Amino acid sequence: MRVNTTHCLLLKTSTLFAIETDVRWLEILQAHFSCEIRLQSVATAKAENQRPMHHIYLHFENPQPLSTDDVMVAEKIWHSLSGHKADVSRLQLAMRRPGSTHHASPSVHYVVETDPESGWDDEIFRWYDEEHMPGLAEVPGTVMAQRFLNLDHSPLSFACYDLTHAEVLTSPAWLAIRASAWSDICRPHFTNTLRTFFETVHAPLQRNLS
Repeated sequence: MRVNTTHCLLLKTSTLFAIETDVRWLEILQAHFSCEIRLQSVATAKAENQRPMHHIYLHFENPQPLSTDDVMVAEKIWHSLSGHKADVSRLQLAMRRPGSTHHASPSVHYVVETDPESGWDDEIFRWYDEEHMPGLAEVPGTVMAQRFLNLDHSPLSFACYDLTHAEVLTSPAWLAIRASAWSDICRPHFTNTLRTFFETVHAPLQRNLS
């Protein structure tokens, strides 16, 4: 049983569920863990693999020491609520940078998952933390930029961006950051890369403990 500091639980499913199911999962797990949790639910009808994708994030107000057994509990509760099996992962925060438009409400959520090629972890993570994410956070329309490590499932690196609108991704400022010399060095060493654009976003919700 591995116990690790966990900042967020992520559930991935290719079935699109109503927000009420997500909220009920939040309420049960909040009572189970006895801590404050924020819900963020995002969905797309067609991901990169041409299938629907639904991500449900449970953001802990304070990091929690969660084990693989806790992950199994979360998966079983989801199955009992929805009738569907889904993988749950513990996400450990590596970097969080509020965006230049951090007071706005996001309407788009963009995720880049990748496994660094062997021997490239340090360089890619340094690029993310020193150049890439700070640069993208400063682009107008970025609400939040975050990078996590997925402790339970591949890919390892999980970068996500909350944006005010889809056009941010094709703006000159965003494209200029992506086209840097350091980016050109690091990006060829991404493996198992999955990019997902979510156009339906339910902003973080919080349920008080009772």
